[in-house]
Amino acid sequence: QVKLVESGGGSVQAGGSLRLSCVASGSIFSVNVMRWYRQAPGKQREWVAVITSGGMRSYVDSVKGRFLISRDNDKNTVYLQMNSLKPEDTAVYYCNAVAISPPSLNPQVYWGQGTQVTVSS
Repeated sequence: QVKLVESGGGSVQAGGSLRLSCVASGSIFSVNVMRWYRQAPGKQREWVAVITSGGMRSYVDSVKGRFLISRDNDKNTVYLQMNSLKPEDTAVYYCNAVAISPPSLNPQVYWGQGTQVTVSS
């Protein structure tokens, strides 16, 4: 099994910055893509950003130019640098990863428990 643990959430004022981290641990053979999702109260969970093992990135339109996703493959860690934060960014942010976890040979999707980000005006 693979365990994902997010950290770095908190409360900031609009215009501020925050950096989230997500560390994958457990029985890991490989980690393919790593993603960030978020869910605001009363809303559906939405995809925010993705990064492949080769470093290719993509973002949801609402965060382009403000958020940066990166990863450290040696540490099986993904980061989300959030700049120019807006109240609309307030949500629980979840880490997601596709990984192969022995003894299974099949890639599976794993989720973290989430970390709260609150942006006040």
